[in-house]
Amino acid sequence: ILDGMLPLTQLQKLVGDTGATFANSFVASPLCCPSRSSILSGQYVHNHGAINNSVSGGCSSPGWQAGPEKESFITHFQKSGYSTFFAGKYLNSYGKPEAGGVQHIPPGWDSWLGLVGNSRYYNYSLSVNGTKEKHGDDYSQDYFTNVIRKRAYEFFNTAPRNKPFFMMLSTPASHEPNNFEPKYAPKFSNMTAPRTPNFNIPNGADKPWLLRQGVQHLSQDVIDIVDDVFRARLRTLLTVDDMIKDIFDILKEENIIDNTYVIFTSDNGYHMGQFSMPVDKRLPYETDIRVPLLISGPGISAGSIIKYATTNIDLAPTFLDLADLQIPNSMDGISLKPLLLGEEKEIRAEENVPLYEVLNKNLPFEQEKKEDKVDYNKKNVEEYRKSIWNDRAFLVEHFGLGAGKGENPGCENVPAGLVGCKPSLDCKCKDSFNSTYACIRQISISTDNVFCNWYVGEEFQEYYDLQKDPFQLNNTVKTLSTEAHHGLLHHLETLQNCAGDSCKLPEYDVNYI
Repeated sequence: ILDGMLPLTQLQKLVGDTGATFANSFVASPLCCPSRSSILSGQYVHNHGAINNSVSGGCSSPGWQAGPEKESFITHFQKSGYSTFFAGKYLNSYGKPEAGGVQHIPPGWDSWLGLVGNSRYYNYSLSVNGTKEKHGDDYSQDYFTNVIRKRAYEFFNTAPRNKPFFMMLSTPASHEPNNFEPKYAPKFSNMTAPRTPNFNIPNGADKPWLLRQGVQHLSQDVIDIVDDVFRARLRTLLTVDDMIKDIFDILKEENIIDNTYVIFTSDNGYHMGQFSMPVDKRLPYETDIRVPLLISGPGISAGSIIKYATTNIDLAPTFLDLADLQIPNSMDGISLKPLLLGEEKEIRAEENVPLYEVLNKNLPFEQEKKEDKVDYNKKNVEEYRKSIWNDRAFLVEHFGLGAGKGENPGCENVPAGLVGCKPSLDCKCKDSFNSTYACIRQISISTDNVFCNWYVGEEFQEYYDLQKDPFQLNNTVKTLSTEAHHGLLHHLETLQNCAGDSCKLPEYDVNYI
């Protein structure tokens, strides 16, 4: 939402204008590995277990490999006869010795080109079908986005013509270190990061502990860095836009464009100076949890805008459903195919959800379990099944990391528990041990709100009605009625403990009482 789509003009023309754009697309976690694991598994973080970017935190860990990875969506494509190809960043800890090294090829991929570790543009290593390939800093040979594009060409040239294919391209852009192609250095030179109403504002007692630490106004030097990062991010995306055009050219040359779905999204958003936090993600605010989602392909109305709320746990079931493959019961998300194709289809099954939670969703908690209040007739259940997209609640989770006092070089005076602190950014830190939260995000025809519970260390809660306060300036949790607060907390706890079909909950209407 901070002008991130500005450089992607070819994407807009080739995918957005010919397909569907989702206006309310979110992530299950605003951090790389947990979010990517959700895309692959179709599960919330508490179900797939990759809670942060480290192996010890579940990222590409033996536990991930023994469990969710074996059931990732791509395994079902491969079993169904698809040629499958991956190129780019997989999971942040992929390729580490404790994660199986470069020899580990995630199941389901016929052709594998996986980046070892986190995003890099130069001086990186790849696993090429299990063999290590090192790259240096020669722009013409090593710029990673262009390497991905080149290997995609090779896949098209060698893939069997008599088989369907699934190709996943995962570029480092626009992740730091934000190395852009030299030819794009002049671009966006006069632009600065958007000065939103919440840009560089102080944080009082109504914001969580992490935001209250350190300086409450960024210095001009830090603001200059924020602007530099903003421009660099846009420049890296110009190469992504070039790659998208080239992929479409190949699809047209092969005469398969009319039989191919193209999906574009990201694993997290990004803040740039909002709430006096320099540059990063991880926070539960709109800048960090909203992502683009554009899908084109057969049966999708050109230029359509879909306003229903979606989250990236919906992607895996959507991929499978578009290919007419069965969606595993283990997936927490919902297929977007009915929205894309306008199909008359039951989007939600109720078998594992008590009917009182479905039909009496807006009753005060004390009344919810009085089953004599429930109308069990089939018509009500069917109407609810068809209305899930108009009335949806979903979960956003983050599990904070911290460090001991003195463990942030150059920022030794910051309190214990903070991590990601840099002197160049006024020692304003990215994360903390108690920056652990769960949020219930709700969007319907009449509702747009978020309720967050920070539950490690400092117990803290936030509530924002985004219809009235789109930049989340005023935490109004203390204005909620006891019944509304209790209902939201109960709904949130239900989502935190959900699995599979029980994750598909309606919103809790705070105005019902």
